[in-house]
Amino acid sequence: MRVVVVGATGHVGGYLIPELVASGHEVVAVSRNATPHYRQHDAWEAVEHVVIDRDAAESAGTFAEDIASLQADVVVDMICFTAESAHQLVEGLRGRVSRLIMCSTIWVKGRLSAVPADEDVVSEPWGDYGINKAAIEEVLRVESSRPDGLQSTVIRAGQICGPGWTAVNPQGHRGLEVWETLAAGEPVTLPNFGVETLHHVHASDVAQVFQLAIERDVAPVFDVFNAVAPEASNLRGLADSISTRFGHQVRFDFVPFEIFRERVSPQHAATSFEHISRSHVMSIERAKRELGYRPRFSSAEAVAESVGWLCTSGKLSAHAADRWLG
Repeated sequence: MRVVVVGATGHVGGYLIPELVASGHEVVAVSRNATPHYRQHDAWEAVEHVVIDRDAAESAGTFAEDIASLQADVVVDMICFTAESAHQLVEGLRGRVSRLIMCSTIWVKGRLSAVPADEDVVSEPWGDYGINKAAIEEVLRVESSRPDGLQSTVIRAGQICGPGWTAVNPQGHRGLEVWETLAAGEPVTLPNFGVETLHHVHASDVAQVFQLAIERDVAPVFDVFNAVAPEASNLRGLADSISTRFGHQVRFDFVPFEIFRERVSPQHAATSFEHISRSHVMSIERAKRELGYRPRFSSAEAVAESVGWLCTSGKLSAHAADRWLG
């Protein structure tokens, strides 16, 4: 197939593009520049690169036509963030491609009543990111109900991690100081009792779900899949697994969230609250059953890939790198 990937040079694209090339697809990589940001691979030499500034093209009203003119069988959109953006693209692609595959997020679900949660559980999103992504999904759902509507698939990714990406840490934010604390064997402060959850996923596993959706022979006019690791991790379990990799037995300092908030920056506190108040644990049974999804990385392994990259790339201290590699 001829596959156009919008936002191709991002983290997931770094794994998806080489796999599509290896499978014999004709791949068109659309981005603001033709340089992969996260993962180098020889496959990029076999890809057609198209440079488009999406924001500028959408403002000019040309973006959808730019993508449609590439004459794809399937379009993959990694970087749609508003319903208006999705509406423009759908209008341009209707009747001109066989399927649109959209990257969404598990944050289209808010606080869950039961876990693991499948794709159909009812849970209203909150926060701009989740609300906007849910609105995008609704645009696609309504479009698919039209007699001549564009068929689409939605992939809801968890907290993506892997080499080149800073994973959400056991405090629920992306600050590097938590990894340094674990590397030093010092007590790590966790909110409450550390039993809130994060559902990470390796970027290569998200790419796997996208590829399986692209290559599926028969599909309904609209469907949606969670793309996460086989299990979620709670905060204390994640801290323990990474501390063990640093050669230490983890030590905890549990404090109520209001005290925790005072010990970290306002930005970290806000990000932590957004993660732990959701505490998502999502099911992948539909993706396993209907697509054949088989994650290569557990949640802890996916995070370890990110931490290892932080060590080898010099983003953590020499002490941390020595502990990790030694």
